[in-house]
Amino acid sequence: MSPLLEFALNVGIAAVALSVLLCGWRLFQGPDIADRVLAVDTLYMNVVALVILLDILWDTLLLFEAALVIAMLGFVSTVALARYVARGDVIE
Repeated sequence: MSPLLEFALNVGIAAVALSVLLCGWRLFQGPDIADRVLAVDTLYMNVVALVILLDILWDTLLLFEAALVIAMLGFVSTVALARYVARGDVIE
């Protein structure tokens, strides 16, 4: 791996990790439930990006499957939380 690519991956990992921390802060300090739902949505997208960046840095293919599972679970949880906030129940 070239030094420039490794540097870019490390900068990207640091930026996404900072974004994860800020989303976690918004999740716990959010003034409204809608802010917390958006924080969960953004948090899982950032975690997927972090896992993919780490996978590229470590040169393995195993973490791509983990990123796919995280993305699917994150989407389902966001839809369930949004329906709960909007209607008061998840299943009609």
